[in-house]
Amino acid sequence: MTGNDTQAAETRRATLVTALAMSATGDRQAFSRVYDMTAAKLFGICLRICGERQAAEDVLQEVYLIVWRRAAGYRPERSHPVTWLATIARNRALDWRRSPRGRAFIPVPAGGPDETVDDAPRADQALVATEDGQRLDHCLDELDERPRHAIRSAFLDGLTYADVAARAGVPLPTMKSIIRRALLRLRECLNDDA
Repeated sequence: MTGNDTQAAETRRATLVTALAMSATGDRQAFSRVYDMTAAKLFGICLRICGERQAAEDVLQEVYLIVWRRAAGYRPERSHPVTWLATIARNRALDWRRSPRGRAFIPVPAGGPDETVDDAPRADQALVATEDGQRLDHCLDELDERPRHAIRSAFLDGLTYADVAARAGVPLPTMKSIIRRALLRLRECLNDDA
């Protein structure tokens, strides 16, 4: 990342942090700014996990209701604002997948005759590629293969911990421990690189 890119990313971060803080006071224009700056990324996360456009739109609406109510709880010293928002979106989308409606949804297989090919990067890939993406990639590369795969599967591919455990052939409590330790190592690495 060049100096100008870093400065632009910091400016975007500061603008988003300020907009979240103002949203916490009930400022609707600030909340609109939060939406404008993040909706595409968060919709991409919801769509990736839900696999259905209407469901992703419904989940995204719930995400912004949660953000409106919880904006005062955001702490910029603890995480990047996009990370905080993406976590809310991911969790709501996973809740939808676990619901009876989400479990009943059967995704259309890729390569069908009506499929529209979109060469643009997925929103979750763009999220990782921007902002703190390089630092995160570096820190992920520092992890051993098993925890790195678990983190990528759970947080980038939208799998539940149970799905990740089943794919790895380990009990769920073991996978939860692997992910928890990996997240602690990632946090240490990201704090060291800051």
